[in-house]
Amino acid sequence: MIRKLKSGEYRLYSRKKNPKTGKRRNLGTFKSRAAAEKHERAVQFFKRA
Repeated sequence: MIRKLKSGEYRLYSRKKNPKTGKRRNLGTFKSRAAAEKHERAVQFFKRA
């Protein structure tokens, strides 16, 4: 899940909420949406590896 921050950067969050905190885990902050989407694909690939 990618959200745009007020600073103009994009942050990648986990799809599920962290049961301990009730919030989504931050998986990285990127300058462009394309970079965030690229990293999201890499995360999904390694989750199933």
